[in-house]
This record gives sequence, structure tokens and C-alpha cells, in this order.
Amino acid sequence: MKEGKYRYLFHNMALFTISSFVSKVLVFCLVPFYTAVLTEAQYGIADVMQTTLLLLVPLLSMNAGESALRFGLDHTEDRDRILLFGLKKVIRSIIIVVTVCVLTALYLNTELPRPVFMSGRSLPVILLLFAVLYTCDSLYEFMLLYCQGTEQVQIMITGSVSCTLFVILSNLFLLLVLQLELLGYLLAQMIAFTGSFLIMFLLIGGREQLKSAIQREKSRADNDILEKEVTEYGASMLLYSTASWVNNAIDRYYILLMLGAVQNGLYGAAYKIPAILQTIQRIFAQAWQMSAVKEYKGEDREKFFSDMYRTYEAVLVMGCAGIILFLKVIASILFQKGFYEAWILVPPLLVSVIFGALEGFLGSIALAFRDGKSMGRATGIGAVVNVILNYFGIMRFNTFGAALATLCSYFVMFALAFLFVRKHVKLKVNIVRDAVALMLLVIESLMVIFNMKNYFWWNTGIVIILLLLFRGEAMMVIGKFIKRRQDAD
Repeated sequence: MKEGKYRYLFHNMALFTISSFVSKVLVFCLVPFYTAVLTEAQYGIADVMQTTLLLLVPLLSMNAGESALRFGLDHTEDRDRILLFGLKKVIRSIIIVVTVCVLTALYLNTELPRPVFMSGRSLPVILLLFAVLYTCDSLYEFMLLYCQGTEQVQIMITGSVSCTLFVILSNLFLLLVLQLELLGYLLAQMIAFTGSFLIMFLLIGGREQLKSAIQREKSRADNDILEKEVTEYGASMLLYSTASWVNNAIDRYYILLMLGAVQNGLYGAAYKIPAILQTIQRIFAQAWQMSAVKEYKGEDREKFFSDMYRTYEAVLVMGCAGIILFLKVIASILFQKGFYEAWILVPPLLVSVIFGALEGFLGSIALAFRDGKSMGRATGIGAVVNVILNYFGIMRFNTFGAALATLCSYFVMFALAFLFVRKHVKLKVNIVRDAVALMLLVIESLMVIFNMKNYFWWNTGIVIILLLLFRGEAMMVIGKFIKRRQDAD
């Protein structure tokens, strides 16, 4: 059983790795295609709509997806009811968005000045398209998390990969053949979300589950207890999800408003390199969410959580150090023409990914204990710090100030999350070693930023020192891998 928890985690990580790799590679290949057929303004409208979805879906659905993920792992005998509760919340949110968008579209006068939205189409059309896009995306996102929470990971991956394939095929037809520009781009998203939702819904036997849940609701005298718990959990996470959105998006809005679209483009390009580390973070985070809920009641949970924390931190630190070491080489490959200068923003953004990932790790533990309020406070305070520091940082240091503000806010969130989680689990960490590792990353970053003489060789030495500092975690991972291979043989 002791090894079972590691096998469960690594098995899910392997599945999520396959899903993430396939989706990332295919979507990455579409970027040149999008930039060729869409104007900057059209692409910007689509980006704003997608960013808005990231805020509204969890907010208006009362975190229906996250609630399904959390309670699905706990209440295996009530998964059909959890599906029913979640879909009810999602449908209510859809009604709200559709109503607001339709009424606003009717109110707006089509004779208003028309900026470059969509080949001359008016704002009312954009609002109606957004309402449909919200409908499709909210159903898809909920079903993904429901499948993850009910441990139907293979179905979840099928939905994720099929969504990517739908996007590619739809875009090729709508943008290349029909040349519908932004309308085609948005329709492709709608087709992909809807098609993938239906595939997952059919594979889990959604119709039968809903019938069973409705009948059980009619016959149960206490049928509102679980629904009340699910609703309260989702409500307790509202601050957490909203503040997380603020932390992820506020720097870009500040730069756009204060410095303009060009600097915002450079900042967005700089995020492409930390995205390498974020891919590893997302793969682990998806698997860890499930393991944290499974093991939070275990007798040796402190050892398991501590082992995973230290190992996760080691991977993040070494990944960050390696990327910084070869930063200019990577930037020369990814960034063309004027975008190359964005490399200087990467080091603080990379370190912020480490703190964000560790905060997410701690958040999964807190949410396993259904303590959304503590994580909401940690993330909320971090968001306030982010809003304040971004303004003054950009005023003083332009885009580099935004990167520093992001780093500081994520550190604040991580520190508070670490303190709040201690009431549930006391993680055994080496604070001195962690502080030394952070200091070495800062030194490595400064050497690159200021282009110090022989910085590459000095930074190579720093990477070697970090390897020695985290050799224990490296040996543990290697040992687990060898044992798993032996068991398989």
C-alpha cells in the first residue's frame, strides 16, 4: 500500500504527460497559421474573450468543476449525483451569461462606431458569440474535471486530445477554406468544446448517470446534504479562483494600459520560455490533486507529502537553473527580430513559476481538507500585492517591473500558503537549503541579465552546486523508478 500511493501518482503523471505533450505540440504548430490568417486586432479580441472565460467560468458556476473533482474522489458511491449537481450549476451560469449578453446586444445601437472587431461586425455580434463560447467552454471544462475527479483519467485525456484535434481540423476548414477570420476561429473553439464534451459525456454514460441521480434525489430524505456540502465548498473557493485569475492576468492588463500593445507583446513572448517549466508543473499538479485527496487521511501522510514536496521543488529548481543557463540560446531560437530583447524578462518570471507551482502544491493539500478559505486568503493577499507592485514597478522599471512584481506576489502567496497548510500537515522541509537554492538562482539570473564575464561557466558551477544540494531527492526518484521497473519485470 505504501508503494501504491507512489504508483498511483506516477501512473497519472504518465497519462497526463501523454495528453499534455500531444496537445501542446499540435497547438504550437498552429501558431504560425493563426498569425498568418488573423490580424493583430482579431487575435487580440480572441485573447480577451478567452481570458474573460478563465475568470467567469469558475466564478459564475460556483467552481462546479473543482467541486466535482474534490467530491468525486471522496464520494465514489455518489458520483452520479455530483454530476447532476455540477451540471445544474453550469447550466444556471449559462443562463446568466446568455441573458446578459443578449440583453446587452439588444440594447446596443448598431449605429455606434465600429472598431476593428471582426471584419466590420458590430459589438452585439461579439457579445452573442461570447455567450455561445461560454456555453460550450463551461460544459467542456466541467466534464474534464468531473472525469478527473471520478478517476476516469483515460476518458479525460480522450476528451482533451479530441478537443485539440477538433480545433485543428475546424480551423483548417473555417480559416483556410472558408476564410472566416475571427468568426471561423471562434466557431472552431465552439465546435471543439462541444464535440469533446459530448464524447466524454457518452463515454462515462452520462445519460444513465443523470437518470439514476434524479431518481435517487426523489427517494432520498437527506438529498440536500451532499449538494449543500458541494455548494459550500465551491463558494469557499471563489476568492481563491478569482484571485488566481488576477495574479495570472493583471500584469498584462497593466502593461497594455500603461506601456502599449508593443510592450505587452514582448511580455507575452517572454512567457513562452517559462511555459516550458509550466508544462512540467501542470502535469504534476493534475496528478497531485488526485493523490492529495486520496492520501490526506493516511497515517503516514506527512512523510508522503513531505517527500513529494521536496522532490517537486528539486525538479522545479533544477529546471529553472537549466533554462537560465541556456536562456540566450533558447531565446535566439524562439524569438525573432525585435522579440529577442524579451529574454531579459524571463529569469524573474521563471522563479515566479517555482513559487506558483509550490503554492499550487500546498493548495491541493488545503483543498483536500476542504479548506478553500485559507487558500483564498493567501491568494487574495498575493493578488493585492500584485496589483500594487505592478503599478509602481511598471512606473519605475517598465516591463521588468511587472516581472519583478509577479515574482514578489507569488512569493507572498507561497509563504502564506505554507503557513496556512501547517494546521493540517507539518511538512518536513530544509529551509536553509531552500534559501541557499533561491539565492543561487538569483545570482545565476543576475549574471545573465548583466552579461558578466564568463557568466556561462560560473552559472554551470551553480547548476552543479544545486545538483549536489538536491542529490537526495534525485536518488529517491531514481530508486522509485528502478523499483517500479523491477516490479513490472
